[in-house]
Amino acid sequence: MQTALLRFHAGTLELRGVASSLADSLGSAWKWDPRSECYRAPALEYAAVVTALHRKELGFEDLARAYGELTASLRVHREPRPYQKAALSAWKSTSRGRGVVVLPTGSGKSHLAVMAIADKARATLVVAPTLDLVRQWYDLLRLNFGVKVGIVGGGEHSIETLTVTTYDSAYLHMEHFGNRFGLIVFDECHHLPSETYALSAKMSVAPFRLGLTATPERADGKEAELESLIGPTVYREDIVDLRGDYLAEYETVRVVVELDEVEREIHDRARNIYLAFVRSQGIRLGSPAGFQDFIQRSAQTAEGRRAMRAYREQRTLAFAASAKLEYLDMLLFRHRHDRSIVFTQDNATAYEISRRFLVPVITHQTKISERSSILSGLSEGTYSAVVTSKVLNEGVDVPSANVAVVVSGSGSVREHVQRLGRILRKKGEKQAVLYELITERTSEKFTSERRREHSAYR
Repeated sequence: MQTALLRFHAGTLELRGVASSLADSLGSAWKWDPRSECYRAPALEYAAVVTALHRKELGFEDLARAYGELTASLRVHREPRPYQKAALSAWKSTSRGRGVVVLPTGSGKSHLAVMAIADKARATLVVAPTLDLVRQWYDLLRLNFGVKVGIVGGGEHSIETLTVTTYDSAYLHMEHFGNRFGLIVFDECHHLPSETYALSAKMSVAPFRLGLTATPERADGKEAELESLIGPTVYREDIVDLRGDYLAEYETVRVVVELDEVEREIHDRARNIYLAFVRSQGIRLGSPAGFQDFIQRSAQTAEGRRAMRAYREQRTLAFAASAKLEYLDMLLFRHRHDRSIVFTQDNATAYEISRRFLVPVITHQTKISERSSILSGLSEGTYSAVVTSKVLNEGVDVPSANVAVVVSGSGSVREHVQRLGRILRKKGEKQAVLYELITERTSEKFTSERRREHSAYR
């Protein structure tokens, strides 16, 4: 009987000792590498090739797999919610432990992952988008399994049977440890299809894969790639399906304000300059590359640079209109006994709100220790409100937060749903409310319509 040899090398698989006819039958991912005199494919193909070699009853030596079993059992037992049971069952049966589960923020995606880790009992790598989330996963795994947990990222590099890392560190280091985990969990997996982050999935042999997200849809449409990188969407529940029983009841309030006379004059003049340049250049802003085209052309001439300044000026006025800040003043007073998170699109507006209303601010410039202290203060009631730009869209867990105010934001549906999700964690009979402040007769009206294209806002 012919014996083949399967190895892991630098994020790829090497297959030796097989006839070309057999290699061709394994799929288009396998290519002959004349330098190494072997067939080579991304490590992602591990489960498929092992299955195929067994099916063909071809003897082979598996030197690719370097992961072991997870011997620790769960120390903390929580009764799973019905949809968590259903999601785990679908993940196990529909695609044999490969797939994406879509659940709203606050519904217990991380507990589902713990259930999956315990079920498969394999060495597991959890990949998260931020260091805040890495720390949350580190604490969660250590508490639930009572073992030493490794961390790769943020200045740390330790590999354990249970390890947590960031997307940035995963694609940088996966070629070295991509064969050491049998299960890989991609938290907030909508990040994965980017060109670089996708490498972390392609360079891993993990036969079991779980993707978690509240909103898989991406502006570039690349969410379709999740199926090849992780597996198909095996289970989905939206906010409207779980509100009341498992998420806080909520309402959304859309508030439209007007610019004052001076602001309107400045805004319209700036917008006319911006749009005149766009028209003169034949730029189609509605096309996928339209705004990028504007950025490139605006840098080439004095007229273009003037148009860019005008664009920023009218945008700033729409983001932080005086009427918005006056309305925010009223909301902060009305909800002074609640826990509020105020969201902005940019740091400048966040800092302005912080100075004007004397509330703590969290941006990408805020150190992790300070961020943790501010969020603890919000949770404990030391602060009734915090203001942030984009960094709290993901990875903040403040169950007591029940008010969100979107002063400004992008047209991203995912961002808007994530911001709503920050206040939906169930706590008693909590009633949550999200206010969306929109400036009339500005581009914000169109932005608002785009980002509200989700069942949670209908």
